Amino acid sequence: MSKKIKEQIKTKHIRSISGLDASFLYIESERSPMHVGSVAVIEGSLDFETYRETIRRRIHQFPKLRKRLVYVPLSIDYPYWVDDPHFDLDMHLGRIALPGDGSWKDLRDVASQIFSEPLDQSRPLWSFTYVEGLDNIPQVPKGSVAIVSKIHHVAIDGMGGAGLMSMIFDLTPKAEMGKEPKPFKPEPLPNELSLMVRSIKSFVNKPLKFPGLVTETLKATVKTGMISRIKHLDPPTVPFTSPASPLNGIISPRRKWNTAILSLDRVKALKNIMETTLNDVLLAICAGALRRYLLEKDELPKIPMVAMVPISTRPSGDMSVGGNQISSMLVQLATNIEDPIERLEVIQENTIRSKSYHGAMGAKSLANMAELVPFGIANQAARVYTRYNMSKLHKPVFNVTITNVPGPQFPLYLGGHKLLSVMGMAPIIDGMGLIITIFSYDGHITISSTSCAQTMPDIDVFSRYIRESANDLEKRILVLDKKRKAKKVKETRKNESDPSMTDLRKKLKAKPAMGKDIGTIFLIDVTDSDGVTWKIDLKGNNRLIRKGSVKDPEVIININDAHLKRWLNDEFNLETAIVQGRVSIEGDLNKAMKLGKMIEEAAKA
Repeated sequence: MSKKIKEQIKTKHIRSISGLDASFLYIESERSPMHVGSVAVIEGSLDFETYRETIRRRIHQFPKLRKRLVYVPLSIDYPYWVDDPHFDLDMHLGRIALPGDGSWKDLRDVASQIFSEPLDQSRPLWSFTYVEGLDNIPQVPKGSVAIVSKIHHVAIDGMGGAGLMSMIFDLTPKAEMGKEPKPFKPEPLPNELSLMVRSIKSFVNKPLKFPGLVTETLKATVKTGMISRIKHLDPPTVPFTSPASPLNGIISPRRKWNTAILSLDRVKALKNIMETTLNDVLLAICAGALRRYLLEKDELPKIPMVAMVPISTRPSGDMSVGGNQISSMLVQLATNIEDPIERLEVIQENTIRSKSYHGAMGAKSLANMAELVPFGIANQAARVYTRYNMSKLHKPVFNVTITNVPGPQFPLYLGGHKLLSVMGMAPIIDGMGLIITIFSYDGHITISSTSCAQTMPDIDVFSRYIRESANDLEKRILVLDKKRKAKKVKETRKNESDPSMTDLRKKLKAKPAMGKDIGTIFLIDVTDSDGVTWKIDLKGNNRLIRKGSVKDPEVIININDAHLKRWLNDEFNLETAIVQGRVSIEGDLNKAMKLGKMIEEAAKA
């Protein structure tokens, strides 16, 4: 008898979803299907049977495509992944012909409709729809096809999606579709008793995780405070401080989807000129489109909108397709700033601050907090929140989600046909009615927006504004770069003070403790040298001396070239020179005098 019971409660072949994965089940509703997706355009007339056979032979490489969820009685634990004993590939592969004349509008309308439809949780949570008849899309050969995919977010995140893509597609047009796989032999479904036993064990272990999580959180809090003091950074943006906007209301079931395609090389060129990151430039492009879109509707918030930016917590090189390994940070988008370049500079500062604090807290610590929430309680709380439209009762957690997933920068193939483009899609929920999915592949960047008919019925206008925001930012940065180069030509003439300033830079590098108590950014304006300026950054641990301007210097010192040379060589007294009018100070005089003492110390070193 006992042996029979043991056999019945065996559960080694099933695996619970994580707390983070479960969050995508909590917030799912009839209006918010929680799947991620993509539209992949494939060059030429890929034969449907070839496509189907390729999937059939490779599906064993990602087991979750043949698994479904089972729920524990009374919802005392997270659901479990189990083999689907009735798995039928053809139930997940759709096939349709593009209506109309096969235009881009027809394709995005079809994709929007497919993305509106929830997945059936009684089966594996995915579907691929083969769309033929792409006959009238610019730069796409007539007769090409598209694959519109959907996979529930409980099963996969953005980086996992990129890994799944690498398994479906080939590196060369001549690759084989794979060997005949072994027959699928699903494990038996667990009974309610085995699920209860497994869940009770899990429930007992959860309190044991709590002290460790508290310790990690306390350490992270102390570390965060140290960052604030040492790096002189403002506190990070926190949830529920975002301004109200039309993007943060109650959503409708019908999805609206569109995309904008940019050149990766051109965006990288802007990144290099501005000495920032690719992600910062992309955030600035999206911010520019948001500002214009809402400004034209007279609904632009007076304070900056906030983006939630997901961050992968996968180890470097991990392209596994299972589960969610993500955290996030909040970034102010500077949508209240009109000038695109200034907006980019402020976004860069905001992302640096957010990354510093996010690193202190630890992405894993943030994700692990979800493991302590009982599934049943969280699930019911989420349903109450949705049913009673409670997102109307508080400020938005954030205004928009902007996710950026890097893809391969070389062509991929399916059945010998080249993959031309991949455009992403992700879910929205009440209070968060717009998500922007960025994906780079083979020299191009797609910026795809997903919303609903209630929140953004004119999403095509917004997608156009993304392209125009990119063009405007590029135009202004190239003008700035031209001016900088022209200024650099003027600065090729060496000033008398240049060698002395170079010598000061070397001494600061050799003695990093020198001037550590000053904590200020100075601008030295060489008044008789055609606009030549020097930046001396002694903020926090910085020890930077270079030619160039400063956006918001705390102290400006106006001095001619000859006097600067004498000052750097400790040949005159700064205080006397100020009294005599040979040097003028704008800002904190005490800070300037501290800099003078540091220069005197360096000259004697």
